[in-house]
Amino acid sequence: MLDLDRHIKNIQEKLQQLLRNQQVLVKENQRLMKELEKSKQSLAEKEAAIAMLHQQLDALKLSATAQSPEEKAVLEKRINGYLKEIDKCLALLNT
Repeated sequence: MLDLDRHIKNIQEKLQQLLRNQQVLVKENQRLMKELEKSKQSLAEKEAAIAMLHQQLDALKLSATAQSPEEKAVLEKRINGYLKEIDKCLALLNT
């Protein structure tokens, strides 16, 4: 009979441990889901910014024909700098 009581107690302890582990995993899952949602939102914002910059780039390309070569070079450097910065942000979000 003592053996049976011991087995029942062991099973109860293991069950309690499983429940604690499950609670920890549920909390971790919730945290990760929130983090994922924030990352998705941030990524969407960055993609919108990229789309806007591409539109600006297209508009600037159209108006670039009236600019001097020096102005074109300066503008191109600025735009490339913005695009590199956005690419870095996207790379950080994807890691």
